[in-house]
Amino acid sequence: MDYISQVLFVMCLLVAGYFLTKRINRIRKNIQLGKAEDRSDNPAERFKIMALIALGQKKMFDKPIVGLMHLVIYLGFIIINLEILEIILDGILGTHRLFAPYLGGLYIYLIIIFEFLAVGVIVTCVIFLIRRNILKIRRFWAYEITKWPRTDANIILITEILLMLAFLSWNASDSILQQREVGHYAGINAGPFAFSQWLMPLFTGWSDSAIMVYERFAWWFHILGILTFAIYVTYSKHLHIALAFPNTYFSKLAPKGKLQNMPVVTNEVKQMLGIPADPALETAPETPQPETPVEIGRFGAKDINDLTWKHLMDAYSCTECGRCTAACPANITGKKLSPRKIMMDTRDRMEEVGRSLEKGGPGLEDGKSLIDSYVTREELLACTTCNACVSACPVNINPLDIIIELRRYMAMEDAKVPGSWNAMFSNIENNMAPWKFSPSDRFNWADKLKETPQNGQ
Repeated sequence: MDYISQVLFVMCLLVAGYFLTKRINRIRKNIQLGKAEDRSDNPAERFKIMALIALGQKKMFDKPIVGLMHLVIYLGFIIINLEILEIILDGILGTHRLFAPYLGGLYIYLIIIFEFLAVGVIVTCVIFLIRRNILKIRRFWAYEITKWPRTDANIILITEILLMLAFLSWNASDSILQQREVGHYAGINAGPFAFSQWLMPLFTGWSDSAIMVYERFAWWFHILGILTFAIYVTYSKHLHIALAFPNTYFSKLAPKGKLQNMPVVTNEVKQMLGIPADPALETAPETPQPETPVEIGRFGAKDINDLTWKHLMDAYSCTECGRCTAACPANITGKKLSPRKIMMDTRDRMEEVGRSLEKGGPGLEDGKSLIDSYVTREELLACTTCNACVSACPVNINPLDIIIELRRYMAMEDAKVPGSWNAMFSNIENNMAPWKFSPSDRFNWADKLKETPQNGQ
């Protein structure tokens, strides 16, 4: 009978591993739809950012109470799941609490820590459910947070509560069986524990066989729940628990607000002005010229393949917390722009293209695009490029970069921008400033200061 249980457990592991690997591979391929970009510079600074932002949760503590609650869930999820190693080995080898004899008293202290965090996770998840569904915090009920995103958040919170309850009740029933010295539970001496002992009275009057059935049920529910949850996470906003680390490592190191010029355009302007161009973008004299003209890459971004892989990783890393949108002055003043929606739209478009390619469909040639089909021009025109969304994001996502690339396409490829923009572009080209005044007249206003009395004279 034990062998049947072991075989069944291994089969569950293999099935979960298959679906998890398949999904991770699909996410990887979707991210690779983006253009290449080198983010390998300055590794020391990147590790520092990752340690502070992803591991240290630095930005979450802009709101201290919420940040502390999130830290509890974060630590609970990471640390409690360390016990998965023992559960997996027990399932494969047919043992029970394999590490207990080797760790001795330390094992009991570790389980007590796990239980303390489990209780913290349960309390925090309940508070988050209340914030979302009873208090209805505004940023969780914005127009872009439709039925599915709200349901997804609730599923995650409820699942974490159930997993923690299964963990605690499993410890409680296991401790009772150890005390009664039933079967292989005898002699383990790994309980009772700090919090689960308060659940032990619930099993008063239960027979040994009934408690054994429940103990096995709680054990299986806990591990199968974790395996299922691991797969589900890759389809949900909770994917940020994994991608927060690489996403913060590959953060943009340039100062916030500094726009990156397009190398091809910069090179052309330099050539027109007689300035030496970038050799990497020039054709060597001895290189034979092609008979047909080389196709120039698209200016800006129309679809996800015009964005970089980092932009697409940003989309998958989005937690949908809404801090970016809550900080956006355009959104605050009633405009349609929501940086969170920009990231959600980018991810949805990636998923749509990825599913199509997986089925041998048209992929990017389906007649849709990120701009217009998902993101409206009204949203893009509302952005003031203030970087509030970038500063607010707890995992260093940069919605502004995507907005800029989409607007570049609007201006340089589609030529569908407001008339005031064209006037501004002309002024910048002619006067090197967005205003219509000549550079030579810039300080005319200062001449009037000579005629103004100073210090009462």
